[in-house]
Amino acid sequence: MRNSVPDLELDAYLRLNRASLAEWLAAIRELSGCDDIDCTLFEGSGHQVGALSTLSTERGRLICLYAAEGMEITGCRATAPVFLLPRAGNPEIATRDAPWQSLNQLVLAWPEDRFRLRLPSEASVLILRLEPGKSAPLVPDFSDAGLSKCEELITCYLHRSPFFRDDAHAIRVTNELFLNLTRSAEQSAHICQCPKLDRRLLRAIEKIRYEPGWEFNLQELASHSGVSERNLYYLMKRETGMTPYRLYQRNRLMRVRQRLVDCQCDVPHISWYAADAGFSHLGRFAALYREHFGELPSETVQWRRNLQDQWAGAELPSVPEPLPYSSAAEP
Repeated sequence: MRNSVPDLELDAYLRLNRASLAEWLAAIRELSGCDDIDCTLFEGSGHQVGALSTLSTERGRLICLYAAEGMEITGCRATAPVFLLPRAGNPEIATRDAPWQSLNQLVLAWPEDRFRLRLPSEASVLILRLEPGKSAPLVPDFSDAGLSKCEELITCYLHRSPFFRDDAHAIRVTNELFLNLTRSAEQSAHICQCPKLDRRLLRAIEKIRYEPGWEFNLQELASHSGVSERNLYYLMKRETGMTPYRLYQRNRLMRVRQRLVDCQCDVPHISWYAADAGFSHLGRFAALYREHFGELPSETVQWRRNLQDQWAGAELPSVPEPLPYSSAAEP
């Protein structure tokens, strides 16, 4: 049985899940650097707004928004070029005073644009924000062909992201992505190589990801996949860059991270969560956690606490009346 965290891009860098509107708004403002962003829920929406994951590097930041409830996000002013890529559902976008349009492919928003996003329930959008001064400038007349190549590069990156070996590898590959987004299509053509995973390998990966109670056994995993142990090992190493056990270990760490992100208790039971995931030595677990996610388990918890403390005494905008949802495709 799958856990309560939705399928989310960069799920190893989950920051917020099952958040209230106030938490959601505070997180978006902090991560985007735009204090006047606002969010309005659609009519009939509940109180658990959604989830988000984020990965920052010296060249830029990726933010994946998942809307558990339908919402409209306004006041998004880019301080640097921003790419927006739909990943699930039927999100919509409006730039400046233009009408709503379906966000069905990669869109590039410029600093002078002030865009709005409309996300129906279970929609997801990936936002890639270039870090000012850290990447080569994009030309203002960025072509459709250039955007098509950028979308291909981002899709290939997302194909690789579940198999980041650790945080250092994730940072390196992400920096390469931002660098290639600023290059011409010809310069980046050799970068995009995303073959489909072998179906036998997919069976092994799904077992590791979606059976949290399963204890690692290479012989059992190979039998489940329909290959020999030796072939499974080399198949996974060749196509993902990871060994079966490394992938298993990383997914156990991700389950602990998901519980820490959701933790609302005064004293998070990090040792309990670690033990439940099969980590018996807390010091070794903490070292592995930092190796994979770039921070200690306590820092994961503290990020959400800081978010709550930061906005606890601040006056957030009053929540407007819910919006009736209507698609841009409707007359």
